[in-house]
Amino acid sequence: MKTWWSGLIVMVVSVMLFGCTANEQAGQNANADGKGKESNQEQVLKLNNENEPTSFDPPTGFNNVSWQALNNLMEGLTRLGADHEPEAASAEKWSISDDGKTYTFTIRGQAKWSNGDPLTAGDFEYAWKRLLDPKTGSSAAFLGYVIEGGEEFNNGKGSKDDVKVEALNDKTLKVTLTSPQKSFLSIVSNPAFFPVNQKVAEGNPKWHEEADTFVGNGPFKLTEWKHDESLAMEKSDTYWDKKTVKLDKVTWAMVNDRNTDYQMFQSGELDTAYVPAEMSEKLMGSDEVKVFDQAGLYFYRFNVKMEPFQNENIRKAFAMAVDQQELVDYVTKNGEKPARAFVSPGLKGSGGKDFREEGGDVVTFNADEAKKLLEKGMKEEHYKKLPEITLTYSTKPEHKKMAEAVQQQLKSVLNVNVKLANMEWNTFLEEQKALKFQFSQSSFLADYADPINFLESFQTDNSMNRTGWSSKEYDQLIKAAKHEADEGKRNELMHQAEKVLFEGMPIIPVYFYNQVHLEKENVKGIIRHPVGYIELKWAEKT
Repeated sequence: MKTWWSGLIVMVVSVMLFGCTANEQAGQNANADGKGKESNQEQVLKLNNENEPTSFDPPTGFNNVSWQALNNLMEGLTRLGADHEPEAASAEKWSISDDGKTYTFTIRGQAKWSNGDPLTAGDFEYAWKRLLDPKTGSSAAFLGYVIEGGEEFNNGKGSKDDVKVEALNDKTLKVTLTSPQKSFLSIVSNPAFFPVNQKVAEGNPKWHEEADTFVGNGPFKLTEWKHDESLAMEKSDTYWDKKTVKLDKVTWAMVNDRNTDYQMFQSGELDTAYVPAEMSEKLMGSDEVKVFDQAGLYFYRFNVKMEPFQNENIRKAFAMAVDQQELVDYVTKNGEKPARAFVSPGLKGSGGKDFREEGGDVVTFNADEAKKLLEKGMKEEHYKKLPEITLTYSTKPEHKKMAEAVQQQLKSVLNVNVKLANMEWNTFLEEQKALKFQFSQSSFLADYADPINFLESFQTDNSMNRTGWSSKEYDQLIKAAKHEADEGKRNELMHQAEKVLFEGMPIIPVYFYNQVHLEKENVKGIIRHPVGYIELKWAEKT
């Protein structure tokens, strides 16, 4: 995510566009009683996606706003179940070699695409090699580096034929990994690893851009897409497990204002909503509030290629001037945990212990030390005055409020004046990837349940890095951890890497995500994974 994710995130989270014109589509089935009971007794679930998806092409829509819906339109070899563990999905079974490196999957005989085509092992081979193809330019390609030959192909040092993904026949897929990966079955549940119908994709490269050309293999089929307004999907009659799917239809509004979102929930135009920060104290005790764990965090990125953040001590000064506890207490107010590291709680390290508890805090608020570090960094750079500093955030009230609070803290502790700038989400994302921001808001949502997924983002030239920061020591530690079979040694390598990351301080962590949602009492079975995306396969309206 997971960056995002990423970038991605948050997630959790971090994706937002202008546009509150989706109300008509989202609310057209609600009765005057405001309870959202459909007159034809169809089960229609009304959700808010907040923003226009950037892409429904699995390897390129690498963000929460695209993959939330896509996770229900398509399906990988595995799907995360109610217990958040991977279970058989498009693959009915698999075998693992004795050395733990080779997986052989059997595709379900009854699995089909929404256009009626049979789902084949070749659709997965085609999709995964396309994910890794440097011509695709996927920010999620690094997730495929666990496959032998994947990183080399993506970096232009190997060929497609060297990627060890092979359709042995129409229903058998063989995959060889670089080393044993205990998380592999979770990894392939991620939308980046969804299959792509090769015949459809090669016949129409824009197949994923409109409802009438989109072809998926998931529990729902895309039936309407009013760009920047709304989406609609209906139960798929070609899905292999359609008998399990209870919802007849799901509508998705695109309203990026949390107060409007809440008002639509109250009026019956939405069945779920976010809790606006200013109403959290009033609403948190309500029976309609559901709190879910989330593996990810909200943070800020420095661009170490731009002044004054080329200086490590200045970056550390800014990081130590931010009081995370104050921000969660008075800005977000939804019970989040302050983030004083990058890997979130809830992920197991060696011996079943929580990785975050083992590692503890690696950066803490310290006003006195922050002042000393700023003075030291300015002397090193011969600054009498800091260059002008601009903090850029993506357009959304929540991000504005957080940026203003951080701006105030930096002024209070360091006497630094920080200008604020905002930008529409899609443009913001592209500009951040291109390292055009000096100091910017960000988020990360994990793509699979392993600390390495958080930490691999900051390898040199990783598409999720977006800071310009680079460390040979860090790269070596991550590479070693990825190839280490001994869990205890692997765990220690990851803890060392996280410490190296914060010695370089290319980021300021703010808070670890949780998921706080309002849900109508007649909505059951929505699953929100700590790692992953919303699951509607088991959802219903009673």
